[in-house]
Amino acid sequence: MASIVSETVPKFTAEALKSAAKQSERCHVVPIRLRRAIKKYLREQEEPHMKRKVLRLSESFSQIKEVNLMLPTSTSKELFEDPLKSVDCSQRWKIKSAYGDIGLKYRDDETLAYVASRMPAVYSALYRVLSEVRRRLPGFSPAKVLDFGAGTGSAFWAVREVWPRSLSRINLVEPSQSMQRAGQSLIKGLKNLPLIQSYGSIQALSQDVKKSDRQHDLVIASYVLGEIPSLKDRITVVRQLWEQTGDVLVLVEPGTPQGSNIISQMRSHILWMEKRRSRKLEGVSGKDSKALTTLKNGVYIVAPCPHDGRCPLDNTGKYCHFVQRLQRTTSQRAYKRSKGEPLRGFEDEKFCFIAFRRGERPREPWPLDSMKFETLKEQHARRNPEDLEIDYEDQFISEDEDIQDEVDHATYDSDATETDAVTENDDWEEEGEEKAHADLGGGWGRIIYSPLRRGKRIEMDVCRSMNQEGSEGSFERIVITKSKNPTLHHQARRSLWGDLWPF
Repeated sequence: MASIVSETVPKFTAEALKSAAKQSERCHVVPIRLRRAIKKYLREQEEPHMKRKVLRLSESFSQIKEVNLMLPTSTSKELFEDPLKSVDCSQRWKIKSAYGDIGLKYRDDETLAYVASRMPAVYSALYRVLSEVRRRLPGFSPAKVLDFGAGTGSAFWAVREVWPRSLSRINLVEPSQSMQRAGQSLIKGLKNLPLIQSYGSIQALSQDVKKSDRQHDLVIASYVLGEIPSLKDRITVVRQLWEQTGDVLVLVEPGTPQGSNIISQMRSHILWMEKRRSRKLEGVSGKDSKALTTLKNGVYIVAPCPHDGRCPLDNTGKYCHFVQRLQRTTSQRAYKRSKGEPLRGFEDEKFCFIAFRRGERPREPWPLDSMKFETLKEQHARRNPEDLEIDYEDQFISEDEDIQDEVDHATYDSDATETDAVTENDDWEEEGEEKAHADLGGGWGRIIYSPLRRGKRIEMDVCRSMNQEGSEGSFERIVITKSKNPTLHHQARRSLWGDLWPF
């Protein structure tokens, strides 16, 4: 009887559905504590010709794109279909080129330009990604974190902002000594810091840490895989990171076709690798299986994919990416150049990402199951005539309200009002828990690209799961009209690129 009742009771109300689907943020404001740290660091360096250095750094990133374009597609296809094919056992997964070998060494001047121009944007993208991980996994609070390609610590700042009280230890892997020094300088003066260890490579981390202590609750590799010039070496690095992952692995790359291609390749490889491991476990038993069962069996994608099947965007000419708008900091407005036009007060950071979790994807009822929606005609028929009466007294503002409106001015975050003094109110605060969250079943699709509003109809490109197990996905154009479903039409009008869509 209980199961029958649970099937007929809707899981969400209309308002809870909107709250659960919301994953994006219109314009992110970099926290004032990070803006102060960047401003203080740049003031201490006092380097001339900063605009020229920022431009040079941008040109270096363009060279990285060119290197990625030169990687042969045949190698990519071979590694996708069978990554162990044509690799000698003696040389299997030995790194020949590493992060930093692509030519961008991040010397002192490049590090300075990176902090001034790129760090706020990278931080904002990471904050957006990790915030979604927190919302989709409400019981997940990482205590031990590994940040590969840590740079100046953008991921550390984002983790502290999203989970301010859970972090007890973070291991940073960064080969550039200049980047390490900058990261240490930026966190100088922060209170309640976790234990921080810096390493030049994953191999150095593995040698320093006991095998039993190598598992991390959260492993992050952001804006780094594209700087490894060999596809095989990228896969080797991701395999090593996956071995260090006890629960969640997050990969983030620039929102370009090349960045999306890297994420797609790593997605395919990890899913393939875990399926292969599961097949091995089925064929062995007893003592032989102990070596394979030290970690949770299986893997599923937390975000952005609503399924674990083949990417439906493969070979379509489109690529999966997202955008986070951020308010530019003082350093960005001072050192970034615009093409003959005044520099805007915001910028859009495009990024690609994927978050894996060990284990099996939970099976949940779909959010729209048992929910009933009225058409616009039915809503009009149900209206009470008294609700249409107009109270003309409410159309005029009273004198008291007029005075109150003159006093209460809107306040905005501004770098112009920053001070270097740290006040008591600068403690890290946990964000309030959402009233509803989107589960990890197959009933939530992902809005790819901006929804198109055409009169009273809204068209959205949605990546969705085709079954409850999340084993197969598709990419569809969803059309929502106000006449057929006013409730979902109201939600669609407020949906943004990157939000979820219920089925």
